[in-house]
Amino acid sequence: MSGHSKFANIKHKKEKNDAAKGKIFTIIGREIAVAVKEGGADPANNSKLRDVIAKAKANNMPNDTIERGIKKAAGDANSVNYVSITYEGYGPSGTAIIVNALTDNKNRTASNVRNAFTKGGGNVGTTGCVSFMFDEKGQIIIDKEECDKDADDLMMIALDAGAEDFSDEEDSYEIITTPDDFTTVREALEKENIPMASAEVTMIPQNYVELSDEDDIKKMNRILDMLDEDDDVQSVYHNWDE
Repeated sequence: MSGHSKFANIKHKKEKNDAAKGKIFTIIGREIAVAVKEGGADPANNSKLRDVIAKAKANNMPNDTIERGIKKAAGDANSVNYVSITYEGYGPSGTAIIVNALTDNKNRTASNVRNAFTKGGGNVGTTGCVSFMFDEKGQIIIDKEECDKDADDLMMIALDAGAEDFSDEEDSYEIITTPDDFTTVREALEKENIPMASAEVTMIPQNYVELSDEDDIKKMNRILDMLDEDDDVQSVYHNWDE
């Protein structure tokens, strides 16, 4: 499943996040809180927390901020009452969009998400209406400029650890895993000191949709920007070929 590198998107997101670190740190802070509540404050015994910490480091979150978040969640576990909700819907020209949220107020989040879809000429659908168009996979992106490993060596490390697929793209390597094998593969790369531009379990579209109409592109960007600005929204997946 090679040939569709999302590295440019990741770099674009990181640049946006650099301009609004508070947003990405809020997202990761909530994920830390939920991971600690579910599996405890010791990363050695909590693979979900290890994954969130890796994501935090990939987004340049300072170690003391990470540790503070873990301690706060551990000492105040009863106050962590975030609920995970997924919304599915359609953007312009039938583009498919999945929104994952962590919220302490479901009504507020539902209203904000619906508003974002409506303002961009889309609509929220029923559960399962678009998720069948995506595959849940672990996805690790490695920037070629940051990695001095030979492509074949890197591929063998990934495949030996249980990766499903390895793609050599123009400016990056993409490693795909099952959700269950993601942590094992990520930790094998970490052990080899391989820097990762992005490492997360994500939803990968089976097919991509091109938008040629300028109005459609504006509307799609409006939906994505409004969702991006919402602190309750953790992640957004879509099949628009930007």
